[in-house]
Amino acid sequence: MLERRHALPVAAAGACALGLVVVGWLALDVPAVQDRDVATLHGFTGLDRPSVSGGLELVGRVVDPLPYALGGMACVAVALARGRPWRALAVGVVLVASGLTAQALKHGFAEQRFAPWLGHGQIDAASWPSGHATAVMTLVLCAVLVAAPAWRGVIALLGGACAIGVAYATLALAWHYPSDVLGGFLLAGFWVSLAVAVLQRVEPEPVDWEGALPWEPLAVLGGLGALVAAAVVVAASEGVAQYAAGRATLIGGALAIAALALALVTSVVLSE
Repeated sequence: MLERRHALPVAAAGACALGLVVVGWLALDVPAVQDRDVATLHGFTGLDRPSVSGGLELVGRVVDPLPYALGGMACVAVALARGRPWRALAVGVVLVASGLTAQALKHGFAEQRFAPWLGHGQIDAASWPSGHATAVMTLVLCAVLVAAPAWRGVIALLGGACAIGVAYATLALAWHYPSDVLGGFLLAGFWVSLAVAVLQRVEPEPVDWEGALPWEPLAVLGGLGALVAAAVVVAASEGVAQYAAGRATLIGGALAIAALALALVTSVVLSE
């Protein structure tokens, strides 16, 4: 059991790295996938209506530099309060490294992807991977990492919902393509999984598992929540292609984002 727990973050980091490469290649170099990316984005933008636009922007900006820094400092403070200095250091490194890597990749692989219906409001060429998605998932996974065992599952569930909400908001506002969000999630998952693998070797074995909630019911609840989130997007979106293929693309994109968020938070919970 212990060997399996130690192998999980290494496997997760490798899977995230491979996924990042594959998603980047598909999004930037495969026209057929780019068409599906644009179609999925089109469906998400149906969520952006005058009555909710302000709320969507507020959700999308919860990981602007200031709240991101405050959230990161809160994670570090919790780790120190629990007597986990290595964990506090790891969180600080991950918060900086994930942001710098996202910016480096965005500018290194900048490529204009054109969506005719966006007109003059095209998404910036330097958009893959999404900095918003990277930031929110990094914060969520760090919060899970520093949480006491009794709260870890609940934090993972609520944090996963928050990450999905921010991802959907940035898509509804046409700040990013769906592939940008997937890339951002995978980048955050890579850095946090790497940090967990290192922490398992430098920290003493945890002794504070008493009172921890079972993760299985929370995982089931999270999966149901992901399905509900995807269903809400599909039901609320306007302007989706009239053909079944267009709606299937939106359903697939919404589910992929929600499922990846759930998989990443579950991986960190199981590694601890």
